[in-house]
Amino acid sequence: MNKLKPTKFIIFGSPQICKEEIDEVVLSMKNGWLGTGPKVARFEEDFREYKNASYAIAVNSCTAALHLSLLCAGIGPKDEVITTPLTFCSTVNSIIHTGATPVLADINQLTMNINPDEIIKKITSRTKAIIPVHFAGRACEMDEICAIAKKHNLTIIEDCAHAIETEYHGVKAGNFGRFGCFSFYVTKNVITGEGGMILAKNKDDANRLKVLALHGMSRDAWKRFSDKGYKHYQVVECGYKYNMMDIQAAIGIHQLKRVENNWKRRKEIWNKYNFAFNNLPLGIPAPIDKGTRHAYHLYTILIDHYKTLIKRDEFLAKMTEKRIGVGVHYLSIPEHKYYQNTFGWKPQDYPNAMKIGRQTVSLPLSPKLKNKEVDYIIKTVKEIIH
Repeated sequence: MNKLKPTKFIIFGSPQICKEEIDEVVLSMKNGWLGTGPKVARFEEDFREYKNASYAIAVNSCTAALHLSLLCAGIGPKDEVITTPLTFCSTVNSIIHTGATPVLADINQLTMNINPDEIIKKITSRTKAIIPVHFAGRACEMDEICAIAKKHNLTIIEDCAHAIETEYHGVKAGNFGRFGCFSFYVTKNVITGEGGMILAKNKDDANRLKVLALHGMSRDAWKRFSDKGYKHYQVVECGYKYNMMDIQAAIGIHQLKRVENNWKRRKEIWNKYNFAFNNLPLGIPAPIDKGTRHAYHLYTILIDHYKTLIKRDEFLAKMTEKRIGVGVHYLSIPEHKYYQNTFGWKPQDYPNAMKIGRQTVSLPLSPKLKNKEVDYIIKTVKEIIH
């Protein structure tokens, strides 16, 4: 029997949960404050400091963060917003929910990020914003994107779901645009189960985002049940139920404390994969650009069946048979029936995203992984490819 073979299934993106998070959640349950409260405020401040940002607003998902940011930027019907075809559906859905029209600009095949040259081709008189997605934790070409936005008076809203630790030329991701949107979903580098955060530069924007995230009630409405007495509130906008709970923040507070140590561990695993797969007939991530910091959120390999003699989906099935969880990030947006039927998008119109989407496989990259599990993953990939 293979000595490296794990006794349990290696879950893709399995979170590292420690005693500190558990104790903090239990404390929240004991003190009875489960909804939005002081721990959310503490998590917001901790995240703001970590990102060197002006304001941070916690919400219940990155999807909510994107939606609220678009609304706060005044995006609505008849507007167009440019984004990448290689992203999770929430990026595009958030645009649709404002009444605006999403417009796709193809990616750079090496970096897998949106191509600034393609952005330029898609700008019209109706274009109001750009949502660059820092795919897998690699920073987009923000100098070029910012220059395009400035020239055409466009709002930048960064999708940083993969990019908590990402930096570009000394600036932390999420600080380039008017808003930066983050995810704390269970597979992310900092997790709260479900959750998100918005970075904002402007105080008025930050105040409005807080109002929009909690039914449109006047700011700090969550304090109305505190021990200082009941506080009346006013509904000043038709808002949403997008607030984060203290139970979620209780997890995030301690996750964030370990973010740098976990980043180092994921970097170790990333480098082991790079070394092990360098001579195999598959695609591995492009080198990291100088002056940038990669978040090491996803490690994606490309399975070109003409080179590997195995199709991508067959590879996925064989990895699962070997008790290794894998992901696909992502089947390109135009591959999905809803967008084809609604916008007439065709995968072949975005050839780079189509190619990546049909070949990509994400391997486990959790700091929770043990060395013997990493070795087993490497050994299994080599066996399948050979």
